[in-house]
Amino acid sequence: MSGSAIINNISKKVFKNTSKLLLYLSSLHALLFPPAALKGPAHEDTVTASYGKFISEVKPQHLSSAVLHRSKRMVLDSIGVGLIGSTTDVFELALQHCQQMYAPDDISSVYGRRGTRLSPTLAAFVNGVATHSMDFDDTWHPATHPSGAVLPAVLALSDMMSANSKPCGLDFLLAFNIGIEIQGRLMRFSSEAHNIPKRFHPPSVVGTMGSAAACARLLSLDHSQCSHALAIAASLSGAPMANAATQSKPLHIGNASRFGLEAALLASRGLEASPLVLDAVAGVAGFNAFYEDYVPQPLESPNDNGHMFLLEEQDMGFKRFPAHLGMHWVADAAASVHKLLVGFGPGTFSPATVQEILLRVPKSKYIDRPFPDSEHEARHSFQFNACSALLDGEVTVQSFSPAAMRRPDLLALLSRVHVEYPQDNPANFNSMYGEIQVTLVGGDILKGRCDTFYGHWRNPLTNESLRKKFRNNAGVVLLPEKVERLIDVVEELDRLGDCRTLLSQLY
Repeated sequence: MSGSAIINNISKKVFKNTSKLLLYLSSLHALLFPPAALKGPAHEDTVTASYGKFISEVKPQHLSSAVLHRSKRMVLDSIGVGLIGSTTDVFELALQHCQQMYAPDDISSVYGRRGTRLSPTLAAFVNGVATHSMDFDDTWHPATHPSGAVLPAVLALSDMMSANSKPCGLDFLLAFNIGIEIQGRLMRFSSEAHNIPKRFHPPSVVGTMGSAAACARLLSLDHSQCSHALAIAASLSGAPMANAATQSKPLHIGNASRFGLEAALLASRGLEASPLVLDAVAGVAGFNAFYEDYVPQPLESPNDNGHMFLLEEQDMGFKRFPAHLGMHWVADAAASVHKLLVGFGPGTFSPATVQEILLRVPKSKYIDRPFPDSEHEARHSFQFNACSALLDGEVTVQSFSPAAMRRPDLLALLSRVHVEYPQDNPANFNSMYGEIQVTLVGGDILKGRCDTFYGHWRNPLTNESLRKKFRNNAGVVLLPEKVERLIDVVEELDRLGDCRTLLSQLY
């Protein structure tokens, strides 16, 4: 065979084999990268992306007057409980830890501590701890503490920004409301989230996401970075309910605030995470790792017709005394029986006249504590709060002091308590009730029931009551004139050209 014939024959074989190789590679490419019509939704069409777009695109004008009013009440209340929280042992331990374990970074202010500054993330942490240290912060439905996770992060980040780039008051409120909105939307994807929690503390999950969303907006991140901030936050989320009623529970809020801020800062540097973290992907858990019955829905970007914030549909729950929200039902029911025992004027009664106390409450193990040993357990005890209100006519900050908890009359009442869990009383803050039945030694029976306590979102505190609570709380730390100045500043917050006016009033 001639040389040319050999070359021609080799060329045919090479061509034939190359054609097979190209066909194989083409098939492999089609398998790995199917046409768009055969794929799942493109990343820009996912639930996760819709949240990123909302965070980056919603405008101040989308905040209605009702949302502005309600969110300013939340800011005022949260600052107040943070200020009184800065006097607690838990806060002091957290602050000492940050000061001794980390290098000084005098940037962001700390509640109630003039001259003390920390890095933004550590300030968000300790102020978040302060906010939840007495379980005095606001509560929403589905069950979470929305403000404590968001406000400390937004304050710390605002402190971090240069003097010529501080957000105006309206932009500050927009970021805050975005953080609240994201929490509410995520929790409405799950039926489990509507009930009093059993597995994990909700603000340690949705609070972290809300903090990340608020900070991402304040940093002016684009929609992709906002999505990544949420996904990063998901990797920094979660805390078990076993730590409820302990000194560690306030860390849940502190960490949510801190880690949400860190997630946004990392996203601003270009760190990426799953673009499908909020989507339901078979076989790979994203946000549904926390809620197994999670059914996500995209969040529509606002248009010219505006956006209906959840805060406009449902107001916030504010606590009149520092304890788990469920305690407010039994406290109000017991206070009504106290009036029957002593009349409507000031007065007392002897526990010796009480034969039995029956409580009818939802079944929830971590707030069913017959004989609490600490203030944190007492704040999570149906029995303690019912007996305190029955004895004193109310529950207050002082009710959880060691002296008040050790009173012989209170201990005597606690020993007479029995608890029932009616089937029609679900562990759900939107539909539960608290009922007390007191049987006297002579056989008389007195009953009290509360379906909606004063402070619940269906029966919100008046502005006068909310300001009274703030004055009592902030006045423990600040001078009276500064307390009044803070009330005025928060009321005018949406009209302030620079949020430094607010930042300078916190200590």
